[in-house]
Amino acid sequence: MSPWIVGFGVFFAYPMLDNLYLSFTHYDLLSSPVWIGLRNYQYLFGGDQQVWPAVSNTLWFLAIAVPLQVLFAFGIAMMLTRAKRGVGIFRTIFYLPTLTPTVAATLGFVFLFNPATGPVNVLLSKIGISGPLWFQSPQWAKPSLTLLSLWGVGNAMVIFLAAILDVPKHLHESAQLDGAGALRRLWYVTLPSISPVILFSIVIAVIQGLQYFDQAYVASTVAAPGHLGNAGDNSAEGLGYPQGSTLFYPLLLYQQGFSYFNMGYAAALSMLLLVISLAVTLLILRHSSRWVHAQGGVR
Repeated sequence: MSPWIVGFGVFFAYPMLDNLYLSFTHYDLLSSPVWIGLRNYQYLFGGDQQVWPAVSNTLWFLAIAVPLQVLFAFGIAMMLTRAKRGVGIFRTIFYLPTLTPTVAATLGFVFLFNPATGPVNVLLSKIGISGPLWFQSPQWAKPSLTLLSLWGVGNAMVIFLAAILDVPKHLHESAQLDGAGALRRLWYVTLPSISPVILFSIVIAVIQGLQYFDQAYVASTVAAPGHLGNAGDNSAEGLGYPQGSTLFYPLLLYQQGFSYFNMGYAAALSMLLLVISLAVTLLILRHSSRWVHAQGGVR
C-alpha cells in the first residue's frame, strides 16, 4: 500500500466519512452519537432561520470579493512588470502583508476604520465627508470585510507576476509589429497566455471565500459595542454583528458546533458547505473552456 493511499485514507476519506455519519446523529461531545436519521437535514432546509441568510452573505462576499481580489492581484503584478527598478523590493512589500497574522491584521483594520477615532474617518472629516460606521453598520460591514480581504492578495500577485513574466516575448513583439497597442496586446496576448493561472486564482479565491472565518469572527466580535461580543450569541453583540450582516456560513457552522455543541447539526452544515463548494467550483470549471487556453498563446 502506497504512502499516498494511507495519507488519503487517514487525512481525507476517514474524516469525511465520519463527518457524514455524524451529520445523521445527535452529538454534543459529552455523550455518544445517537442516530436520528434525516432530522438534522430537515432542520437545516426547513427550520433553521439562519442558514439561508448565512448562505446569502457568503455568496454576496464571493460575488464581490473574488473579482476584486483577482483584479487587484493582477493589477499589482502588471505594475511590477512595468517597473524599471526595484521590482524585488516592491514585490516583497506587496507580499509581506500575507505573512501578518490574520487576527493582528483584522484588529489593525478595525482600528483604522473605527467610526469615532479611526484615522480613515478622521481624514474624511477633514475634507468635509462624514465617514460611515464601517464595521458597525449593517450596510457597510460586508463591504468593509471585502476591503479587508484585499490585504492578502500577495500570494496571487506573486503567481500572476511569474505567469506574466513567463509569456514568450516573441508574441508581444509580433503583435507590436502588427500595430497592436498596449491594451490590445494585454487583451489578445497576455490574458490568453496566463488564462490557466487566472482560472487557478479564481478557484482558490472561491474556496477561500467559502471558508472565510477568521476576519469575520474577529471583526464581528471586536467591532461590537464595548468589545463584549459573545461567540455564542448572534444578537447585536455576537457573531454576525451588526444584525447578522456578517454571519457568514463558516461562522454559523462554528456557532452551532463550538458554542452550542450541536456537533451533529454542525456536521450537516459542513456537508452542505462541501456541496456548495463543489457546485460553485464545477460551475466555474465547466464554463472555463470558453476562455481558458490550456497551452496559453494568443487569441
